[in-house]
Amino acid sequence: MSTSVNPATYGGWQSERSGFMGNLSGAGFVLVAAASVIALIPIYIRSWASALIALPLAVVFLLLAYGRVLGLTADQWIVLAVRHQIAVAKTRNLFLSGVFAPKREDGHQPMDLPGALARLRILEASDGLGGKIGITHNPIDGTYTAVCRVTFPGLALIDTERQNMRVKAWAAYLRSQCKEDGAITRISVHQRSLPDDGAALRNWTERHTSADAPAAAVEALNDLMTSAGPAATIRETFLSVTLSSSRARLAIKGAGGGQIGAAAVLVRELGAMHSALSSAGLQIAEWLGPRGVAQAIRTAYDPESQLALAASNAAAQDAQWEGVEAGVDPELAGPAATETGWGVYRHDGAWTVSYQVRGFPQSEVYATFLQPLLKPRQNARRSLSLVYEPIGPAKARQELAREKTKREAARGLRAKTGRSESEDERREAATARAQDVARASGHGVLRLTGLVAVTVTHLDQLETACAELQADASSAGLVLRRIWGAQDDAFASSALPLGLGLPDRRVGI
Repeated sequence: MSTSVNPATYGGWQSERSGFMGNLSGAGFVLVAAASVIALIPIYIRSWASALIALPLAVVFLLLAYGRVLGLTADQWIVLAVRHQIAVAKTRNLFLSGVFAPKREDGHQPMDLPGALARLRILEASDGLGGKIGITHNPIDGTYTAVCRVTFPGLALIDTERQNMRVKAWAAYLRSQCKEDGAITRISVHQRSLPDDGAALRNWTERHTSADAPAAAVEALNDLMTSAGPAATIRETFLSVTLSSSRARLAIKGAGGGQIGAAAVLVRELGAMHSALSSAGLQIAEWLGPRGVAQAIRTAYDPESQLALAASNAAAQDAQWEGVEAGVDPELAGPAATETGWGVYRHDGAWTVSYQVRGFPQSEVYATFLQPLLKPRQNARRSLSLVYEPIGPAKARQELAREKTKREAARGLRAKTGRSESEDERREAATARAQDVARASGHGVLRLTGLVAVTVTHLDQLETACAELQADASSAGLVLRRIWGAQDDAFASSALPLGLGLPDRRVGI
């Protein structure tokens, strides 16, 4: 007797309410309060002439608090616009590297990256097996990040039972990181599509073609690679793990302290997760060394360099090419120049627009619901980053209780004012209760941030590529919002596999 297994469905993503009261931010609440006071002034002073000034001013304040401009409140939009214009006036939206970067005393050129990436340093650590791992160190945040390239068989072409098992194994791995004072503060999955000229395939074919192969077969194979190679698209998938030095300070101290101790603790954490990742169907192809991390950064800033690097890496694998190393020297990882626009980021010979996923599907979906977003496009490169931030049990209890209190307070206010409750609001309240019940039953709580970037090498193709991305996102049930006024920071989080999250706010005008 055979039993069929139904594919599991997933849902219940809950947006965090960051408002000071209801959907209002702190500034919005102040604007509403000021509008109320101004509107009451003519009544108290019994002057109808003053109402001609007070009422329009109150309306302006209410529009600033409740008005929306492309998903942002009017006051947020104005603040972003002012900050961006100040940055443009001070030319802080421009970045020049290369010969403009000062050399160190030892004569080497330092790794020069723009914006929030300028603080990063690539360290080298031993993986305990005779190899080297490149670790990205952020001295401001006190974090250490290791990046690996992973391969996976996919979910669409396997049977339902194994598909469910792999997704459950991935969920179990994430849940295992939701522990009190856990050292791992961020886990990021990054996938991007890149052009492939077939250099690696041709190199492999030349090495494995028999000398007595029929000439007609060899000619047909060469013609096929010549015609199909430039049109091919490859996908790269990275997994990054970030360790917090403040959370793991005791373990770091026990491992020798400083950067050496932090690297040792991170390597130990990486070794402990291999079996869990294998259960989820993820095979670690390699932990990137310093040159591998630099190549991942370089190919994001300059997509056209991917073709030359593919040929160089293929030559490095050939025994007859001595002295050729795979990857990129960390000193050359950064772009030559960048320019941050209001809604677009220009870097070397490419333009990128980054989006934040503001809404996941409201209905139950299958594990493959993101496939429309990852469809390869010949006219554009796409990058998808999913950033997970594990939350410990105690903090999760506080966060969910705070969110639950905000929602109940908003529901009570609506009931007092006679407003009817919508089905969306009832569903959000039910989801919040279900999350609290699941947490009490032992489930983990994670913050999830989704970021998408689309890159083109010809400016006239940018808006078409953006429209195609938004159409595919709608097919996946996602709600995207263009990240206005912060495209440089958004690029660092969405197009680079470094496990960076979005900053809380823009600082340093």
